[in-house]
Amino acid sequence: MTGGIACYKIAELVRRLTEQGATVDVVMTEAATHFITPVTMQALSGRPVFIDAWDARMSNNMAHIDLTRGAHAVLIAPASADFMAKLAHGLADDLLSTLCLARACPLLVTPAMNREMWDNPATQRNAAQLRADGVTLLGPGSGNQACGETGSGRMLEPQEILADVIAFFQPKLLAGRHLLMTAGPTSEPIDPVRLLTNRSSGKTGYALARAAREAGARVTLVSGATDLPAPRGVDVVPVVTAQQMHQAVMAHAAQADIFVAVAAVADWRIKNPSEQKLKKEGAGGLPPLEFEPNPDILADVAKLPDGPWCVGFAAETEKLAEHAEAKRQRKGIPLLVGNLAQHVMGADDTEMVLFDDQGSHPLPAAPKLMAARRLIAEIAARLPR
Repeated sequence: MTGGIACYKIAELVRRLTEQGATVDVVMTEAATHFITPVTMQALSGRPVFIDAWDARMSNNMAHIDLTRGAHAVLIAPASADFMAKLAHGLADDLLSTLCLARACPLLVTPAMNREMWDNPATQRNAAQLRADGVTLLGPGSGNQACGETGSGRMLEPQEILADVIAFFQPKLLAGRHLLMTAGPTSEPIDPVRLLTNRSSGKTGYALARAAREAGARVTLVSGATDLPAPRGVDVVPVVTAQQMHQAVMAHAAQADIFVAVAAVADWRIKNPSEQKLKKEGAGGLPPLEFEPNPDILADVAKLPDGPWCVGFAAETEKLAEHAEAKRQRKGIPLLVGNLAQHVMGADDTEMVLFDDQGSHPLPAAPKLMAARRLIAEIAARLPR
């Protein structure tokens, strides 16, 4: 931790990291202690806090060496403009800067400063030098700053840093790939206040979008309406109806390497939606609705010349193997993921069965994010080289 008002956010970050199973050793510059106390950070990390380069608690008096030897990463948060300059030029005049020079693990830096300081050419040169040296910069973000100004330089929020740290450690199986996918339900208007839709929560699709981004892919997510926050680093294209989803997918498909159709798309839409709210009175109490089929998004993408490598989803209620394989053959796709809708819709866990030319391959039941990471690995292993 270096000096800056964003230090107060690091208390939450340390708590979130430890909740995820991380062991956190906190090292503070003297300036950082003016914003938050070492006692607070020790209470949250459950471990001693280090400030002094001459700390005698290490048996060999070499905290700058010992603290990184068992670490998987050093995360500087917040990282002030001054400390970034030190890192870029190899200066080492306190414990934290010396530790960074002596580290034997990756270095991640989260800038936090006034917008003018971030935009200063000297800071931009230092940031460029750090990237050239293999340092990973997380952020900065943009928004309101403690000084009352608004702009770039604001430190990422704790949950954003946590997501980026977790993503950093995931294998980059899809690096350089563009993954286009759909998620969530589509909704077809009956009248201005009623919709024909389904029970899809979007949880599986959003977990898969996050896992693909963690794996290094550029992800475009065409999503029906859900209550879920957008996955970090994912380009979300919001839609409502199946026709809108079809249009959005076809607009991006030519640039995609992989297409994954997770959305629960309505098979039919109302041919004659009412411009006014339908009343119970008249027509024997039944609205005079007519249906027509929606476009088949997955089949249309699969038929594109030089189109993306396609993955489909099938949420069935019975005869999973029979229906899922039939759907894969009908769509003409190399991989289809099947599950039983009554077990997974809206749930936090899922159980998937993969269907490809070699047969069916059950995956173990798991939380949806864990299952999504496993599925991304399975997709990466099958992609044409």
